[in-house]
Amino acid sequence: QVQLVESGGGLVQPGGSLRLSCAASGNFFSFYTMAWYRQASGKQRELVATISVGGSAFVADSVKGRFTISRDNAKNTVYLQMNNLKPEDTAVYYCNAVRTSITGVRSDFWGQGTQVTVSS
Repeated sequence: QVQLVESGGGLVQPGGSLRLSCAASGNFFSFYTMAWYRQASGKQRELVATISVGGSAFVADSVKGRFTISRDNAKNTVYLQMNNLKPEDTAVYYCNAVRTSITGVRSDFWGQGTQVTVSS
Protein backbone atom coordinates (compact mmCIF):
# COMPACT_ATOMS: atom_id res chain seq x y z
CA GLN A 1 0.00 0.00 0.00
CA VAL A 2 1.21 3.49 -0.92
CA GLN A 3 0.02 6.41 1.20
CA LEU A 4 0.35 9.96 -0.12
CA VAL A 5 0.26 13.17 1.92
CA GLU A 6 0.23 16.56 0.20
CA SER A 7 1.40 19.80 1.77
CA GLY A 8 2.33 23.33 0.76
CA GLY A 9 -1.01 24.72 -0.31
CA GLY A 10 -2.34 28.05 0.83
CA LEU A 11 -3.49 31.51 -0.15
CA VAL A 12 -1.34 33.55 -2.53
CA GLN A 13 -1.76 36.65 -4.64
CA PRO A 14 -1.75 36.53 -8.43
CA GLY A 15 1.81 36.31 -9.66
CA GLY A 16 2.96 34.57 -6.52
CA SER A 17 4.55 31.16 -6.11
CA LEU A 18 3.97 27.99 -4.12
CA ARG A 19 5.70 24.64 -3.93
CA LEU A 20 3.55 21.62 -3.24
CA SER A 21 5.03 18.46 -1.79
CA CYS A 22 3.70 14.93 -1.82
CA ALA A 23 5.33 12.56 0.62
CA ALA A 24 4.83 8.86 0.03
CA SER A 25 5.02 6.02 2.49
CA GLY A 26 5.18 2.37 1.64
CA ASN A 27 7.35 0.31 -0.61
CA PHE A 28 8.35 0.72 -4.23
CA PHE A 29 7.82 4.47 -4.59
CA SER A 30 10.50 4.61 -7.26
CA PHE A 31 8.48 2.21 -9.42
CA TYR A 32 5.47 4.55 -9.71
CA THR A 33 4.68 7.23 -12.20
CA MET A 34 3.68 10.29 -10.18
CA ALA A 35 1.23 12.99 -11.13
CA TRP A 36 -0.51 16.10 -9.91
CA TYR A 37 -4.18 16.71 -10.61
CA ARG A 38 -6.39 19.59 -9.61
CA GLN A 39 -10.10 20.11 -9.21
CA ALA A 40 -11.73 23.50 -8.98
CA SER A 41 -15.05 23.84 -7.22
CA GLY A 42 -17.84 22.68 -9.50
CA LYS A 43 -15.46 21.48 -12.20
CA GLN A 44 -14.00 18.15 -13.24
CA ARG A 45 -10.60 16.98 -12.13
CA GLU A 46 -7.83 17.76 -14.60
CA LEU A 47 -4.30 16.52 -15.06
CA VAL A 48 -1.64 19.10 -14.27
CA ALA A 49 1.66 17.25 -14.61
CA THR A 50 3.25 13.82 -14.58
CA ILE A 51 6.73 12.51 -14.00
CA SER A 52 7.97 9.06 -14.89
CA VAL A 53 10.15 6.68 -12.94
CA GLY A 54 13.13 7.94 -14.90
CA GLY A 55 12.25 11.60 -14.36
CA SER A 56 10.66 12.45 -17.71
CA ALA A 57 8.13 15.20 -17.10
CA PHE A 58 4.91 16.28 -18.77
CA VAL A 59 3.11 19.52 -17.98
CA ALA A 60 -0.32 20.48 -19.21
CA ASP A 61 -0.55 23.34 -21.68
CA SER A 62 -2.59 25.39 -19.23
CA VAL A 63 0.36 25.61 -16.83
CA LYS A 64 3.31 25.09 -19.15
CA GLY A 65 6.07 27.58 -18.51
CA ARG A 66 4.78 28.27 -15.02
CA PHE A 67 4.68 24.88 -13.25
CA THR A 68 7.45 22.32 -12.85
CA ILE A 69 7.13 18.78 -11.53
CA SER A 70 10.06 16.93 -9.99
CA ARG A 71 10.72 13.94 -7.77
CA ASP A 72 13.27 12.82 -5.25
CA ASN A 73 13.14 9.06 -5.03
CA ALA A 74 15.56 9.00 -2.11
CA LYS A 75 13.02 11.04 -0.11
CA ASN A 76 9.94 9.34 -1.58
CA THR A 77 8.64 12.78 -2.50
CA VAL A 78 7.24 14.50 -5.58
CA TYR A 79 7.03 18.28 -5.92
CA LEU A 80 5.07 20.79 -7.92
CA GLN A 81 6.69 24.20 -8.20
CA MET A 82 4.05 26.74 -9.18
CA ASN A 83 5.13 30.18 -10.35
CA ASN A 84 3.21 33.17 -11.68
CA LEU A 85 0.01 31.84 -10.20
CA LYS A 86 -3.30 32.96 -11.65
CA PRO A 87 -6.79 33.01 -10.14
CA GLU A 88 -7.78 30.17 -12.47
CA ASP A 89 -5.19 27.99 -10.73
CA THR A 90 -7.39 27.98 -7.64
CA ALA A 91 -8.27 24.36 -6.91
CA VAL A 92 -7.67 21.41 -4.67
CA TYR A 93 -4.46 19.77 -5.83
CA TYR A 94 -4.13 16.01 -5.57
CA CYS A 95 -1.07 13.81 -5.72
CA ASN A 96 -1.40 10.55 -7.65
CA ALA A 97 0.76 7.46 -7.93
CA VAL A 98 0.15 4.85 -10.61
CA ARG A 99 1.87 1.72 -11.77
CA THR A 100 0.98 -0.88 -14.34
CA SER A 101 2.85 -4.12 -13.86
CA ILE A 102 4.29 -6.17 -16.66
CA THR A 103 1.31 -8.49 -16.21
CA GLY A 104 -1.12 -5.62 -16.82
CA VAL A 105 -2.30 -5.07 -13.24
CA ARG A 106 -2.81 -1.37 -12.48
CA SER A 107 -2.27 0.18 -9.07
CA ASP A 108 -3.54 3.70 -8.38
CA PHE A 109 -3.29 5.78 -5.19
CA TRP A 110 -4.39 9.30 -4.26
CA GLY A 111 -3.54 11.80 -1.60
CA GLN A 112 -6.11 13.74 0.39
CA GLY A 113 -5.56 16.98 -1.51
CA THR A 114 -4.29 20.42 -0.58
CA GLN A 115 -6.10 23.69 -1.26
CA VAL A 116 -4.48 26.36 -3.41
CA THR A 117 -6.25 29.70 -3.57
CA VAL A 118 -4.99 32.53 -5.79
CA SER A 119 -6.70 35.80 -4.99
CA SER A 120 -6.02 39.46 -4.38
